[in-house]
Amino acid sequence: MPAKRRLTMRQLRQMLRLAGSGTSSREIAVVLGIARSTVQDDLRRAAEIGLTWPLPGDLTDDALENKLFARNGVK
Repeated sequence: MPAKRRLTMRQLRQMLRLAGSGTSSREIAVVLGIARSTVQDDLRRAAEIGLTWPLPGDLTDDALENKLFARNGVK
């Protein structure tokens, strides 16, 4: 099984933008060259914390990453 590669913040932002415009998970996966399950997981995470496109202008890449991938109970 190949090693997981991390998505760039540019890819995450593009994923949210495409999803906000109504693009399907399958189409997003093809455009970004990633697995559909990765798209679905990341969009689910974004929905759980209330992130929608357009993102707030002051949301930095670090803040976006922390919001999407912070583990519960870990400081």
